[in-house]
Amino acid sequence: MSVEYGLFPDRPIPACYDDTWAALKWVQSHSTRSGPDPWMNQYAYFDRVFLCGDSGGANMCNNLAVRVGSVGLTGVKVAGMVMVHPFFGGLAVDDEMWLHMCPENGGVLDRRLRPLAEDLTKLGCERVLIFFAEKDHLREVGQWYCDELKKSEWRGIVEVVEHEDEFHEFHLLSEPEGEKALDLIKRFSSFINQN
Repeated sequence: MSVEYGLFPDRPIPACYDDTWAALKWVQSHSTRSGPDPWMNQYAYFDRVFLCGDSGGANMCNNLAVRVGSVGLTGVKVAGMVMVHPFFGGLAVDDEMWLHMCPENGGVLDRRLRPLAEDLTKLGCERVLIFFAEKDHLREVGQWYCDELKKSEWRGIVEVVEHEDEFHEFHLLSEPEGEKALDLIKRFSSFINQN
């Protein structure tokens, strides 16, 4: 399922976090097999839900996983999270953009932008796959997130894949059918299909 979340300027941050949580709660409404969507009732696997996102979407996935780990999601098991070229700020211009889009913020150390160790400990999934692109301007802060997650008291497994000589969202922007984009898709699929 793909979520069409609110975008700035019509709906400033935290609308995107609220909308993705509402979407996950909608998924949960089907876990008793009596939700509003017949296909979801019949075919969805509520014991193997994955949160996946690119760039800012990966940031939203982190926030969702922390929320699931904090308050629970009865009837749904978030098995894992896939983060492609995650956005957790980065260059000054990236930080300024996020702060501008989120009028009510805690500065560049806002826990939605740069999660605290205590939040990472609550991550409500067992496995995380993080994709990096070597030349991504967000690579360094993405690595910071990965390192903080590994150092936290979260007891899950972190897998990392880096595509050399590539930039942010290369798989969508330049060569969607190129060798490295196909590798990303293959590894993404393999991660989700692990037992």
